[in-house]
Amino acid sequence: MLQVRAQELQAVDRASLWARAIFLLGVAAVLLPTMFDVARLTWTTEQGGHAPIIVATGAWLLWRELQTTEAEIRPGNALIGALLFGLFVGLYVLARITGILELEGLAMYATLISAFYLFVGGALLRSLWFPILYLAVALPPPYTVVTAITQPIKIGISHFAVSLLHTLGYQIASSGVTIQIANHELLVAAACAGLNSIISLSAICLFYVYLRHRSDVVSFLIVAALVVPVAVFSNFMRVIVLVLVTYYMGEAAAQGFLHDFAGLTVFLVALLTIFGLDAVFSKLRERRGIAA
Repeated sequence: MLQVRAQELQAVDRASLWARAIFLLGVAAVLLPTMFDVARLTWTTEQGGHAPIIVATGAWLLWRELQTTEAEIRPGNALIGALLFGLFVGLYVLARITGILELEGLAMYATLISAFYLFVGGALLRSLWFPILYLAVALPPPYTVVTAITQPIKIGISHFAVSLLHTLGYQIASSGVTIQIANHELLVAAACAGLNSIISLSAICLFYVYLRHRSDVVSFLIVAALVVPVAVFSNFMRVIVLVLVTYYMGEAAAQGFLHDFAGLTVFLVALLTIFGLDAVFSKLRERRGIAA
């Protein structure tokens, strides 16, 4: 009797291993082709330049959260999971055939999440909500959405930068889609191109805020509310630096700055600003706590 029971358990373990192996192969079949295209086509652009950082830090955070979560691992509702999985697989196949990379990336990610829901359940996924949302930012957002969000901000930043520098005595003016700097000309689209990465830049700042204040909801929400203004401010500083480089060193130097240092400038300004604001907020809250 015991021997029969042992054989049954071995058969169950063997079937479980096969199921896991098939599941991992399916994940790789969906994940790898899409991520290869995403990395090849978008990670080399300014809009997707921060994506490798998001993937690396997001994978680390996901592993860290998995080690500390107390959520129960239990398969999700089979009917709901199967319906979602079938829907997203259909969207993924359609996007793959039509070559719409933005839709393909989102459908791929949704397919993987629905598959994991079937295996590990909703409780575990809910406990990992931030890493899951954070990693999604590494995928390219729809171009029309980015344009709708950033175009008014680009116009506002360029006008404010021109007004500020003109007030400081620089020979500068804006005319339509160009900025006139002494004898040089700069396209507004090139000067404000850093705003295309505002989503990923905001996500990286949120990553820091989450690590610092994940156990304090009020502090997390207050500092998180500063993230988008910080991203806009860092892009404003990028425009100022670019205009000054063009003014003093010429268009060739400005193009070199755009190619080599523009993304790094925005990234550093954003992180240093959020660090500074968080430090000020923490000090104010600490003093208020002492006074109370």
